[in-house]
Amino acid sequence: MDGFSILTNRRRAVVALAHSVVFLLIAVRQMVATNPAAGIWTSSTVSRGTWVLCGIFTIVSSILLWLLLISRGWMERFYFGFCTISATSGLVRTAAGDQAFHAGLYIRVVMLVSAVLVGLLIVRVHSRARSGVESEFVGESS
Repeated sequence: MDGFSILTNRRRAVVALAHSVVFLLIAVRQMVATNPAAGIWTSSTVSRGTWVLCGIFTIVSSILLWLLLISRGWMERFYFGFCTISATSGLVRTAAGDQAFHAGLYIRVVMLVSAVLVGLLIVRVHSRARSGVESEFVGESS
């Protein structure tokens, strides 16, 4: 497909969509659980889990930013842009705490919902292209 440099086939698009759905479910659970994030910049003691979560968010945000930079088509750019914003807002919320960036929780969910919608569109584009190729072969054999 011309408009894609990373999500070049249906299988990759489905895998990316599945990741987005899983992370959306995690973000919604985190939003509903309402456990306030203390942050790492506060004077209180920071749990090891918070540090691990910050590390994970840093790695994921960096990889998604790199994928955004190398993506080619507009749908792919929007998809990786939404995912990057979601992961980065999770990082900022975890690092700064809910007192400083409580909106990060909602931004994550909205960006992941948007990524899932664009991901569905990408899968549909690949499915259409695939069925168009299959129908050409069926037409030739008749």
